[in-house]
Amino acid sequence: METNELSMPTKYDPNSIEKGRYDWWVKGKFFEAQSDDKKEPYTIVIPPPNVTGKLHLGHAWDTTLQDILTRMKRMQGYDVLWLPGMDHAGIATQAKVEEKLRNEGKSRYDLGREKFVEETWKWKEEYAGHIREQWAKLGLGLDYSRERFTLDEGLSKAVREVFVSLYKKGLIYRGEYIINWDPSTKTALSDIEVIYKDVQGAFYHMRYPLADGSGHIEIATTRPETMLGDTAVAVHPEDERYKHLIGKTVILPIVGREIPIVGDDYVDMEFGSGAVKITPAHDPNDFEVGNRHNLERILVMNEDGSMNDRAGKYKGMDRFECRKQIVKDLQEQGVLFKIEDHLHSVGHSERSGAVVEPYLSTQWFVKMQPLADAAIALQHKDDKVHFVPERFEKTYLHWMENIRDWCISRQLWWGHRIPAWYHKETGEVHVDHEPPADIENWEQDKDVLDTWFSSALWPFSTMGWPDTDSEDYKRFYPTAALVTGYDIIFFWVSRMIFQGLEFTGERPFKDVLIHGLVRDAQGRKMSKSLGNGVDPMDVIDKYGADSLRYFLSTGSSPGQDLRFSIEKVEATWNFANKIWNASRFALMNMNGLTYDEIDLTGEKSVADKWILTRLNETIETVTRLSDRYEFGEVGRVLYNFIWDDFCDWYIEMAKLPLYSDDEAAKKTTRSILAYVLDNTMRLLHPFMPFITEEIWQNLPHQGESITVAKWPEVSPELTDHDAAAEMKLLVEIIRSVRNIRAEVNTPLSKKIKMIVKVKDDRVLHTLEKNRSYIERFCNPEELQVGKDVPTPDKAMTAVVTGAEIILPLEGLINIEEEIARLEKELDKWSKEVERVQKKLSNEGFVKKAPEKVIAEERAKEKDYLEKRATVESRIKELKGE
Repeated sequence: METNELSMPTKYDPNSIEKGRYDWWVKGKFFEAQSDDKKEPYTIVIPPPNVTGKLHLGHAWDTTLQDILTRMKRMQGYDVLWLPGMDHAGIATQAKVEEKLRNEGKSRYDLGREKFVEETWKWKEEYAGHIREQWAKLGLGLDYSRERFTLDEGLSKAVREVFVSLYKKGLIYRGEYIINWDPSTKTALSDIEVIYKDVQGAFYHMRYPLADGSGHIEIATTRPETMLGDTAVAVHPEDERYKHLIGKTVILPIVGREIPIVGDDYVDMEFGSGAVKITPAHDPNDFEVGNRHNLERILVMNEDGSMNDRAGKYKGMDRFECRKQIVKDLQEQGVLFKIEDHLHSVGHSERSGAVVEPYLSTQWFVKMQPLADAAIALQHKDDKVHFVPERFEKTYLHWMENIRDWCISRQLWWGHRIPAWYHKETGEVHVDHEPPADIENWEQDKDVLDTWFSSALWPFSTMGWPDTDSEDYKRFYPTAALVTGYDIIFFWVSRMIFQGLEFTGERPFKDVLIHGLVRDAQGRKMSKSLGNGVDPMDVIDKYGADSLRYFLSTGSSPGQDLRFSIEKVEATWNFANKIWNASRFALMNMNGLTYDEIDLTGEKSVADKWILTRLNETIETVTRLSDRYEFGEVGRVLYNFIWDDFCDWYIEMAKLPLYSDDEAAKKTTRSILAYVLDNTMRLLHPFMPFITEEIWQNLPHQGESITVAKWPEVSPELTDHDAAAEMKLLVEIIRSVRNIRAEVNTPLSKKIKMIVKVKDDRVLHTLEKNRSYIERFCNPEELQVGKDVPTPDKAMTAVVTGAEIILPLEGLINIEEEIARLEKELDKWSKEVERVQKKLSNEGFVKKAPEKVIAEERAKEKDYLEKRATVESRIKELKGE
C-alpha cells in the first residue's frame, strides 16, 4: 500500500481546524460581493441583532440557514451579497445602559441627553465587537465591507426621508390616542410589545345612583381607580332592563360629577350586569365609545403611574395604592357592595415587566389602512412575497387585514429623533429633513421613533436608498430571501413589506423562509427563569461550529420548532469524525495524485459505477431540496450518502483494488475517490464550512478556496442504473449474511459454507462477475452460486431480490450447544409469560391499577409471548421437527 504525506492530523479536532480559518476567508475577500455584471445577483440582508448582548441559539440557527443559502449560491455562480448589520434596539439598549448607570449610582437624568447618548454609543461599540466575534466563530460568510447600523448616517437619512414623505402624504399624524403605556420606562409600547399574563385580581361591583333619585345602576370593574375619569355609563340600546334609562344621568360616586347613560352596541348584555362604566382616557374600547358619543376624556394619572390633579384627594398616590384606598372609601359609602375573585389577562411590558396602563397620550402615528391595502393587494399578484411554509401567509394577511394605526413615537433618548420642531411661541409644527433656519425659535420633538420604524427600511436603506442611483441599490435590491422566526412576522416582516412597496414600488424580498423557536429537549421555551438556556459559543467550544451548524440546520422542517439536544450535537460530531477519518484514509492512498491526473475513463468496477451513480443522485436531490429550503431532508440525504454509501461501502470495497497489484485499477480507484470526495465536500460545505475547507485543501483541487469552488453538477455520462442495481443486490447479500452471523453469534472471522441459489442467468452473471466482493465481505470457506444447487436440511436462509442465501448450520454453530442455550432461553420467557399472566388474571390488580399500568402489562405479555414463540420455532428447526 502506497501512502501520501498528509497535513491532516490523525485526530479530528474541530478547534484546531477552525482556528484561523475564518480570518483567512475574510482576508481573501471570498465573502465580498463582486458587482460582476456577468453574474446574477443574489442578496440576503441579515436580520440585524440588537446591540444588547450575546447572540443566542435562535440567532445561531437563523444565521446558519442564511449562511447555507449564500455559500451555496456563491458556489452556483451568483454574485452574492450577504449584508451584515445591527439594530440600535431603542428600548432594550437604553434599558441595559440605564441598568449599568444604576449600578454606578447614576441615572440618565444625571448625565443629560447628550452624555447619555454618548454612553450608549460606547455600549454599542463594545457589544458590536462581541457580536462580530460570535459571527466569526459560527463561520458566517458576511460582506463586512458593507456592514450597516440602524443609527448610522445613511440609515438615519433614509428614516428622515420616510417620515417626512409619509407626513406630507397625510400618512403620519399626531393625535390623542389610548396607547399601551409603560409607567416604569415612561414610554409608549406597540400592541406587540405587550405580554399578557393571567393575574389573580378582583371584580369590584358598585352601584352608581341615578341623578333623579329613582334608583341606581350596577356596574363592575377590575380597575376601580379609573372611575375618577368616568364620563358615562353605557348599556346596550336593545336591553329591555335599561332602554328607558338612556339619556338619564348618574352621579359619579366620590367625585360627585353628573355623567350620562348612553346606548352603545359595544356592551355585551349577557356579561355581568349588562352596564359598563366608560373611561375614555384609560381604556381603548371606552375611547372608541367616547368618540361615538362625544364624551370628554379625563386623564387621572401621571406618566409614572401616580394619580394626578384630576384624581382629587388621591393625587400623588401610586395607582395601586389608590385602588386600595378608593375601594375602602367606596365600601364606607355603601357604593361598593361586592368583591369577587377574578383571574384575568393583564398586559405587561415586554421590556420592564411593569403592568401596562392604557393611557391617553399625544403620540405620532402611521395611518396604516392605505399601506396595508397595498401590501394585501401584492399577495394577489405574480410578484408577491412567497412565504415558506405557505401557511404563514395567512398569519401575515390576517394581521394586515385587521391592522390598527401604528404608534411610532417612543419616549426615549436612544434612537432616531423625530424630525419635527415646534415653534416656541406659536406652537406651529415644522416637519422636514432639516431644522428650520431660525432654530433658536424652535424646539425639536423630544421623542424618538420606534425601533421597528428604522428596521422596516432595512432591505433598502442598507443599499444606499434614498439615493436610487446607488450602485448597490440598483444591483442588489430587491433581495432574494429573508430568513426569520415566526415570532416576528408582525413586528418586522409585515412592516418591511409595506414600507418596501411604498418607497421602492417593489417587494423587498422574493421569499421569506420562516423557522420556529429553539426549545429545550423537553419542548419548553428557553428562558432565564427556567435556567434551560444554552450558549451556542459553549457548544462550539466543545463540539466545533460545524457540529452545531449541521444539527441546527437539519434538525427540523421549515416553520417548525427545534428541540435542542446535546446528544444530537454529539452525534453530529461523530458524523464529522467519520468524514475526517474516511477522507484521511482516501488521501493516504492517493499517492500524490494531482487534479490534472484525475481520470474517470478507465475500466470501472461495479462499486465504482455505483458510487458515481449515487453521487449524481445525491447532487440532484441536494440541489433540488435546497432550492425548496428543505434542509432537514438535505441533511438526511447527505448523511446517508456519506456515512452509508461512501464510508461504509465504497471505501471498504475500494480497499480491494488499492491493496492489489493492478496499477490500472488503483489509478481509477484513486481518481474516483478524489472526484467523489471533492464533490461531496462541496455539497457539504454550506453546512459544515470548516471541516470541508480543511479536507478540500488537502485534496487534489483547483482554485483558492472551497467557498468559491463550483457547485457540483450531475454528470449524466457517469450514471449507470444497471451497476446500481447490481450493487444493491451485492449489498443485500452481504447484509443478509452479516445478519445471520449476528443472530447465531458467529463472528465474521470464522469461515462458513455459503450457497446462493439464483432465479435467473442475469443474477447468476452478476454474482459470478462480482464474486470477489462476496468472498471479501462474507468470508465463505466454500461459495456455491447457481440455479440448481443442493440445499441442506438444516440451514439459515434469507431471501434477497432474485436469489436465496443459504448458510448450512453445521458450519455456523454446534447444534447441540445451540439447542441447550435456546431451551434455557425458552424457560426464561415461559416464566415471564406465567408471571405477567398471573398478574393480569388477578381481579384485585386489574380493578385497582391505573389504566396505563394495565396497558403496560398487556404490552409485556404480548412481547414475551412473541419471544417465546420465536425461540420455540428455532428449537423445532434445529431438531428438524
